[in-house]
Amino acid sequence: MNISKNKEAGLKEAVKKYVSPGCHISIGGFTASRNPMAAVYEIIRQRIDNLHLYAHSNGQGVDELIGAGCISRLEIAYAGNGRFAPTCIRFKKAVHKGSIEVEDYSNYQMTLRFLAGAMGVPFLPTRSSLGTDIVSKWGFSSKMRKLDTRIPDQKLMVIDNPFGSWGDAPKLVLVPAINCDVTIIHAQKADREGTVRMEGLTFSDIEQVKSAKHVIVTCEELVEPDFLKANPDQNQIPSFCVNAVVHVPYGAYPTACYRYYDYDPNYLNEYRRFAEDDGLYKIYIEDFIYGLKDHEALLNKMGKDRLEKIRADLRTGYAVGLDRR
Repeated sequence: MNISKNKEAGLKEAVKKYVSPGCHISIGGFTASRNPMAAVYEIIRQRIDNLHLYAHSNGQGVDELIGAGCISRLEIAYAGNGRFAPTCIRFKKAVHKGSIEVEDYSNYQMTLRFLAGAMGVPFLPTRSSLGTDIVSKWGFSSKMRKLDTRIPDQKLMVIDNPFGSWGDAPKLVLVPAINCDVTIIHAQKADREGTVRMEGLTFSDIEQVKSAKHVIVTCEELVEPDFLKANPDQNQIPSFCVNAVVHVPYGAYPTACYRYYDYDPNYLNEYRRFAEDDGLYKIYIEDFIYGLKDHEALLNKMGKDRLEKIRADLRTGYAVGLDRR
């Protein structure tokens, strides 16, 4: 836990300090919304690999980390990018090739797992997935579980309700807690002390943050503490949960950040074309990530006119008239 008042940091510095090869990491956001893409690209630039990644239902961030060879294991409910990639493309290719190991849970179960980690309990009960193959199909072998003490001995457990017939639930599913080395999220506003305000849907970002040992927050606006203290009920993450705050405008690009900008359909369409071909994807990685100094360089490569087209309308929070085809 970091109790320092000023937690502002550079992105390169924060990633280097808290993300290391082989560590367990989670990223926030949901499909094509509020992925911490600037941080994802920095992880790729630093060539940090063998990561064990946890995500709720993520799209672009998960796919690019896998495509760059950063991920060895993944625990997730859904990996997709809406109509641009109903199933993430590099993720799917990696699964088919056997280059990553994947274990899947339901959306609700992943949230419960992060919540259990946040609560400091080893598991939480649910009825989610009873009667489905999620219970019987395991992605991680028993041998792997015995060799790695950070992976629970079982994917989940189905037990008899210890209270008998009370509650109309004869069977329960126990899902194991997640406690990451680091969680990275992107938010609309944060202050230098680490208080965070997200606008719109928060997905499972709050639970992910509170379940992690260390937390990096990238934000659109770095505001003064008094600004967030004026309406504290609108803040979701207290300062003591956060280790590093990084001011990165458009830090979720090319995914959306509600009330600031929409996702970039042109980028996501082009990405799909690159991702479907192994040769083209190598060119993409070189041109759009390794060949660029930082996230600002990517934005400059896109140009002001392109960013203006996805600027959010003040009333709706989304880009009005955006051609999403």
